[in-house]
Amino acid sequence: MSRKTIQPKSSNDPRPRYSQGILTEGGKVLFIAGQTASDKDGNVVGKGDIKAQTRQVFENIKAVLEAAGGSFDNVVMTTTYITDRKYREGYNEVRRDIYKQDPPTSTLVIVSGLANPDYLIEIAGIAVL
Repeated sequence: MSRKTIQPKSSNDPRPRYSQGILTEGGKVLFIAGQTASDKDGNVVGKGDIKAQTRQVFENIKAVLEAAGGSFDNVVMTTTYITDRKYREGYNEVRRDIYKQDPPTSTLVIVSGLANPDYLIEIAGIAVL
């Protein structure tokens, strides 16, 4: 699979937070369901702590990627839902630790709630393997 980051000169460069576009060729597409801060037993990790919840969400995404034979390098798009604007910086801090060089495209949505009232964040993604 080849991957090329697209950054038009006419658009603001948001990196390292996210990329404006990613062009891929070859490979299989993996759609990753919205991942929450639940552990394998269904317990919410990091109640009230956006950084702890975001780390757990990324651990869950990593597990899906690895089960499919991929890694975070294969992620081309994420959609993130947070329940309050105040969680944006904590989420971004953890995200920057995950995507150090070539981040995927990204959409961030603030919602009034998620499936469990203890969830502060949920992330869905698309990867090309």
